Amino acid sequence: MTMTALGEPCVLLKLGEVVLKGRNREIFEMRLRANIKHALKDHRVDIRQRHGVIALFLPPGTEVEVAEAVAARVSDVPGIVLVHLAWRVPKDPDTITKAGIELIRDSDEVARLARFAVRSRRRDKRFPLRSNELDHLVGGAINDTFGLPVDLSRPELTVHIEVDKDEAFLFTDGRPGQGGLPVGSSGRGLVLLSGGIDSPVAAYRMMRRGLRVDFLHFSGIPFTTSESIYKAYALARNLDRFQGKSRLWVVPFGKAQQSIRNSGQDRLAVIAQRRLMLKTAEEVAHRIHAEALVTGDSLGQVSSQTLTNITAQDHAVDMPIMRPLIGLDKTEIMAEARRIGTLQISELPDEDCCTLLSSRQAETRAKIEDLKLIERRLDAEDLASQLADSIQPYKLEV
Repeated sequence: MTMTALGEPCVLLKLGEVVLKGRNREIFEMRLRANIKHALKDHRVDIRQRHGVIALFLPPGTEVEVAEAVAARVSDVPGIVLVHLAWRVPKDPDTITKAGIELIRDSDEVARLARFAVRSRRRDKRFPLRSNELDHLVGGAINDTFGLPVDLSRPELTVHIEVDKDEAFLFTDGRPGQGGLPVGSSGRGLVLLSGGIDSPVAAYRMMRRGLRVDFLHFSGIPFTTSESIYKAYALARNLDRFQGKSRLWVVPFGKAQQSIRNSGQDRLAVIAQRRLMLKTAEEVAHRIHAEALVTGDSLGQVSSQTLTNITAQDHAVDMPIMRPLIGLDKTEIMAEARRIGTLQISELPDEDCCTLLSSRQAETRAKIEDLKLIERRLDAEDLASQLADSIQPYKLEV
């Protein structure tokens, strides 16, 4: 695309759920703009708010490739529905028409005589042409220049024109954003992050609902290698692109697992371990001012995730436990993991801490009183506090 004929490249961000927030909308939009600014900290960008749209203006003379990189980066920011690489031109009919022609000229669709349509929108009602009049003007010029057939019902190529207060924007397509709410608009949570497939997807889903999350990983050290820590770090680093400023905490959990295994309650060991993890996570959450725990549990997926066992786990802590995957099956979870880029990391081999407590006959209907008996023997409350004291922070450099 030639910058002289089309004007200056910019990026338009279309908002979705945020615009429905009524009196609180301004708070959500302020949070979203702050998240966009952080995501684009390596770029010079002027962020300007419009009604339901955020425009990202780049310095004069910016190359198209830079604008494309900005569009790609900001598409990972939750709260945005669509991201358009657009062209900013003066808001007069002749200039808009010429830009529309050049936009089509640079499109790959011209070579195969694609059916096209023009869709205009006037945010500035002072503009001399109505939307349908601008459609006819630009569409007629494109038809005269290229001979493309017009199809208003099922176009293969659509030229979008948005007339704003100080300029007009033209674009042909867009990339999907993450949707949802701006991260940080719903509070802070702590994700129990394993090296598996489920928990990273759970973290992503809660970020899309506006929750800023930290990550807590339980390592089997000193009885396992550091492989699971490397995986947890890679997963947290990958997920950081959706929120920024993420923190990873690692708990050396091997000796506590050994104590559970030595308690002699083999069938209950996995649930007892899960309860101790939750107790430890709750203690860490209080210290870092998180308001909820997040796990990747899916109802019925494994023996520890029966309804009875999930209830027994909930009983271990007072803090809310969010389970965004509770109604999904493994195929659905894997599809989302693949889409957000965590599946390949999760499938790498490692020695997970859970292998230390594998049992042929895990209990599917654990009784809370039996679990409490184990915890009294272990002095679980004090042990959870000690484990929280032993956490190791990992800074995520992205």
